[in-house]
Amino acid sequence: MEPVWNQIGNFGFPIVVSIYLLVRVEKKLDDLTEAIYSLKEVIKP
Repeated sequence: MEPVWNQIGNFGFPIVVSIYLLVRVEKKLDDLTEAIYSLKEVIKP
């Protein structure tokens, strides 16, 4: 049972951090996409 806990300790934390960061980056990308579209409407001749 100890190897299972060891593997969770070695890989669980980086996986959780990676998922958290991906969710944050996705939100920022959505905000940037929305800003680009609104800028396009302002610049449109």
